[in-house]
Amino acid sequence: MAEVLTTETKPVKKKSAIREWFDSVLFAVVAATLIRWLFLEAYTIPTGSMEKSLLINDFLFVSKLHYGSRTPKTILQVPLTHQKIWFTEIPSYSTLIQLPQFRLPGFTSVKNGDVVVFNYPGCPTRPDEFGGYDKYPVDLRTNYIKRCVAIAGDILEVRKGQVFINGKASDTPEKSQIEYAIETNTQVNEKIFKKYEITEFQQDMRMTDKTIYYVTASQKSINDMKGLDFVKNITPMLQEKGDTSTYATNPTFPQNSRLFPFNRDNFGPITIPKKGVTVQLDEKNLALYKSVILTFDGNSDAKLVDGKIILDGKPITSYTFKQDYYFMMGDNRHGSDDSRFWGFVPEDHIVGKAVFIWMSIDKDGSFLNKIRWSRLFSIIR
Repeated sequence: MAEVLTTETKPVKKKSAIREWFDSVLFAVVAATLIRWLFLEAYTIPTGSMEKSLLINDFLFVSKLHYGSRTPKTILQVPLTHQKIWFTEIPSYSTLIQLPQFRLPGFTSVKNGDVVVFNYPGCPTRPDEFGGYDKYPVDLRTNYIKRCVAIAGDILEVRKGQVFINGKASDTPEKSQIEYAIETNTQVNEKIFKKYEITEFQQDMRMTDKTIYYVTASQKSINDMKGLDFVKNITPMLQEKGDTSTYATNPTFPQNSRLFPFNRDNFGPITIPKKGVTVQLDEKNLALYKSVILTFDGNSDAKLVDGKIILDGKPITSYTFKQDYYFMMGDNRHGSDDSRFWGFVPEDHIVGKAVFIWMSIDKDGSFLNKIRWSRLFSIIR
């Protein structure tokens, strides 16, 4: 008599509510982590350094695909955090394990005029009270957003506020701003300024014989106001070439006013470091590129001794750059802490390209006007 084999199936044990909740949260965290690492990450604009191109409380997406995602360097980190655990001062990471960092292939490279998110490198030679060197690991340094005005190999110069690249005037962003002095023949209601999208203005109360307002505005706003009958004169507030009067309160890169008497409106010319290019280390180049050699180019044994760079135990008179660098500036040219003050952005600090605004909130708007509807889902240019 043949034996009939049977298989018994054990009833599947139903997951508890806590286990189902844990699995769902774990899946969401892993998915969100992968998305923000490989594809898109959400950011909020906290300051006015990019106004009026980007406004405070613009919520935007930054593409990691454009320039290629970076592989993780600091892997011991609480998921979905940056430097600290939410609502605390407790570090969210450990540097016990630091991996080599690489960049996956992207479909483009950083171009002149791109709005870029990057990790703030800071400047080792800049005094800490002005925002010196950022000592976090590269992938956890503070996120900044600026416009790339010069790429590796470019010769950059700022003349009277106008950016020049390789001797040619660069296109000025349509909504970029500088400071102006507006002389009027009467007191001006703040509603007039706001009508012309001027939100930063202050009357000079020291003047008794004339009425002058100091404003931060775009060229378009200024052109529109020139036609008003109560406006007598508009003067851009630009520092003259060689004027280093603000150096003590905001020293410009490379923090050597003797060799480089730069200011916010007259800067350069300087050459942006490019991978594979060799420079001679004379007095000026040493001052200009020592932070690159000592800090950002990965030379762990490099040091400065008696005014000379020591590399591999020997003094060097020339140096070949190991990666590309960029020069970043805010569109709010008189209200931005950028490369004019702390120097070059290394390629390994680049996070991604800002692509579009998905939400924008005006904290001073009324209940019905809290959302800046015209900015929703707008492309960033």
